[in-house]
Amino acid sequence: MADDTYRELLLRVTGKSSSAAMSSQERDKVIQEMKRLGFSDARKQDGGAVFPGRPDAVDGIPMLKKVEALLAAAGRPWSYATSMAKRMFKVERLEWLKADQLHRLIAALQIHANRKSKK
Repeated sequence: MADDTYRELLLRVTGKSSSAAMSSQERDKVIQEMKRLGFSDARKQDGGAVFPGRPDAVDGIPMLKKVEALLAAAGRPWSYATSMAKRMFKVERLEWLKADQLHRLIAALQIHANRKSKK
């Protein structure tokens, strides 16, 4: 959906042009209206996530977006980065990595990408 169309929808349903200014009830109204218009959530038919293993916090942590981009470029699943984090830092979830650990994980993924591109 184009940004201007999205803002018009928000205005029509809640009178506000930004979801950040809305209450949770107003956001629920917007979601219900979008469902009424034919939108569906980003899930597979079997109920699994579109990107299995994708941390919920990706959108809130910019360095996880970099991890996502490197994984996509290499054609690797999220489980690859998770297993690297387990080996490198003994951490079960990517969201639990500290900033310096995320930097080192990104560096390792980038080194792998650089080696792959030289071949």
